[in-house]
Amino acid sequence: MINEQIRDREVRLIDTDGAQLGIVPGRDAQKMADDKRLDLVKISPTAKPPVCKIMDYSKFRFEQSKKEKEARKKQRTVDIKEIRLSPNIDIHDINVKVRKAIEFLKGGDKVKITIRFRGRELGRTEIAHGIFAELTQKLSEFGNVEKPPKMEARSMSMFMAPKPQQTEKPQEKKE
Repeated sequence: MINEQIRDREVRLIDTDGAQLGIVPGRDAQKMADDKRLDLVKISPTAKPPVCKIMDYSKFRFEQSKKEKEARKKQRTVDIKEIRLSPNIDIHDINVKVRKAIEFLKGGDKVKITIRFRGRELGRTEIAHGIFAELTQKLSEFGNVEKPPKMEARSMSMFMAPKPQQTEKPQEKKE
């Protein structure tokens, strides 16, 4: 609430520099804000008496939106990318999928590797465990196994998360 929206009889008033002016009647607080050509803003409406501050409200809102934009820039959402395989995949095809998984892990995304079974393939799940072991070995440099292979209906899935970035600082030579 700002300016005329504040209808409390008494408010605890804070000046622009943060100094407390004490408990002041609401109209006097509004008059003090008007004299300084600033806004009276209710900061803590639940306190007894409510706490109000004299400030430039439009400048305050601009600074808040600027901080929110900066925080959104620094945020990074982690996506889950999926790679699908079949149990009778060839070596070259595995290498293509490994390159794609490395690309995803380097980009900071998690990777879900799924092997789908059809028909009689469902009876040979040990083949899938061998493929997962090979993939884990090839991707161990770029990511860690987050969830080990698990059977779900007609598919088996495993999750890999990227390894934390290790930044090494070059050592300075002492002369």
